[in-house]
Amino acid sequence: MPDIYPFFEWCEKGPLGQLVASREVFFPGLETFHLFGLTLLLGTVMVLSLRLLGVMLVNQPLSELATDLAPYTKWGLILILGSGVFMFIGVAIKCYGATSFWIKMALLAIGLIFHFTYFRKAVLRDDLSPRAAKLAGWSAIFVWFGVASAGRSIGFFG
Repeated sequence: MPDIYPFFEWCEKGPLGQLVASREVFFPGLETFHLFGLTLLLGTVMVLSLRLLGVMLVNQPLSELATDLAPYTKWGLILILGSGVFMFIGVAIKCYGATSFWIKMALLAIGLIFHFTYFRKAVLRDDLSPRAAKLAGWSAIFVWFGVASAGRSIGFFG
């Protein structure tokens, strides 16, 4: 397996990485956008997951709710992915050695694949079986809160 450390080093020591790392206001500003995006994403995922689990909005068609929330989910993803790339560039070398970072990246990949395949199909169907709905709801909660928890632990545990 190739060593990817030089890529991480290149990211952080390059002009953009140096810019992000050298200005005290950049990282907290990026983190603010990141957390706002995470709030949008987790908010919509929770509403849809709780609807799938039959906890709330049970009289509203699931597909209608998913369609109404889709723009907020999209902007949440755009904000977390966009700001996340720039945050990574500023601390790439730290991320390389951080187990939490690798867990977050694995869960993020799983979350994105899950979200745009099974979860998306599930929330656009109004005739979903209760078992399939519960699987989609619990899985979404688990994976996205896992991404958030692993991301938060990067600052604490490296």
